[in-house]
Amino acid sequence: MGKSKLIGIILLALGAVLLYFGINAANAPVEELSEAFTGRYSNETMMYLVGGGVAAVAGLIMLIRK
Repeated sequence: MGKSKLIGIILLALGAVLLYFGINAANAPVEELSEAFTGRYSNETMMYLVGGGVAAVAGLIMLIRK
């Protein structure tokens, strides 16, 4: 297994973990109440969701390419 495949697996796993925490944070009662009043999630929740998505996509790309 090459270095890029290993890094891809690590990025994919890290992205999945960050997305998990972001989704849990978005469903927290305080976050839902805040989102109802402001119309958006907190910066921390957005960082989890965006960072997790970017890491997961980067990991998939590294795994797929040759």
